[in-house]
Amino acid sequence: MEESRKERLTTLSKKMIQLKSYSGQESLVAEEMIRFWKGAGHTDAEIDCYGNCICRLRGTRPGPRLLFDGHMDTVPVPDPSQWSHDPFGAEIDGGKLYGRGASDMKGALSAMLAAAAFYAEECGGDFPGEICVVGVVHEECFEGVAAREISSRIQPDVVIIGEASELNLKIGQRGRAELVVETFGVPAHSANPEKGVNAVYAMCRVIEEIRRLKPPHHPVMGDGILELTDIKSSPYPGASVVPEYCRATYDRRLLVGETKKSVLTPVRQLLERMMAEDPSLKARVSYAVGREGCYTGEVIEAERFFPGWLFDRKEPFLEAVYGQLVSMGYTPQITQYNFCTNGSHYAGEAGIPTLGLGPSRENLAHTAEEYIELEQLYEAAECYGGVMRALLKP
Repeated sequence: MEESRKERLTTLSKKMIQLKSYSGQESLVAEEMIRFWKGAGHTDAEIDCYGNCICRLRGTRPGPRLLFDGHMDTVPVPDPSQWSHDPFGAEIDGGKLYGRGASDMKGALSAMLAAAAFYAEECGGDFPGEICVVGVVHEECFEGVAAREISSRIQPDVVIIGEASELNLKIGQRGRAELVVETFGVPAHSANPEKGVNAVYAMCRVIEEIRRLKPPHHPVMGDGILELTDIKSSPYPGASVVPEYCRATYDRRLLVGETKKSVLTPVRQLLERMMAEDPSLKARVSYAVGREGCYTGEVIEAERFFPGWLFDRKEPFLEAVYGQLVSMGYTPQITQYNFCTNGSHYAGEAGIPTLGLGPSRENLAHTAEEYIELEQLYEAAECYGGVMRALLKP
């Protein structure tokens, strides 16, 4: 990559990192994306109802529509003192660009935007199809939910997820769901517990039975994990009161092909069996429902069920991208993400051909001293340009 282009990309990445953009507070990053896009000579940019930023390049001839997806939100910085670099300073040290979101994933989003601008310069805007670079809101809270609005508007033929992959190609991921198990008791004074039904004791029995459930297995994705993550009782504090309610939350890692019904059924059947054996037990299971406010004033609300997905490595779009990257001197491995992404919607819900390709390492996300290596940043932009050349052939 030419030095002038490296400088443009570095400058954009630094500006993006310097803008605090916790979930629901992404407006400044969206504005910066549009500022860069217009500065590169392109006017087709918009903000949708949730605050997603959509930057478009329309070709001169018919062709596929590519969607490059990167989220604008980051997790918070709970304790800046744990950082030796300012988490919003975007400092460069030893060939690394430090800051919250550098790796997850403002570096990748900047590389996507820059790559699209560079591609337009190289071909003079004369290419088939369409390129859309989107900055997505609330991914850290709702993987794939805000993306529903994007795919409805754009209707892409292929989606490229920019989550960290060390420039390897990701062709799938496990999904994620949050299950809520509730038990209901009868309140009583703790001096006379026999007059009530303790919902926490009931939950203890339920938890032990759930631990005996055998998780499903997938030959590529592994086991469908079901792990208890929190438990709450009511009333709380429960001074001298037998708790009448208890709620446990489970994190469920989803395999390809699992549905809302298939995931709930084993737990629901277990609870029905237990209640038949003990009429005093009252319990139910459902999906957690999340509700988050957007900076536009809209509200995102959805069940926390984000499907898994997996494509065959012989899919034509994957082979085309792989071949192009190899011809450019890269040696990508073809693997799967270990975490959930917006691909849960594009691939898992909508069935759109999707691949993951991003700079940096997965284990740097959400950490103190988060950084991205500048060389990987530049290489990511080159790889995104390669994806465009591979899939936008006349």
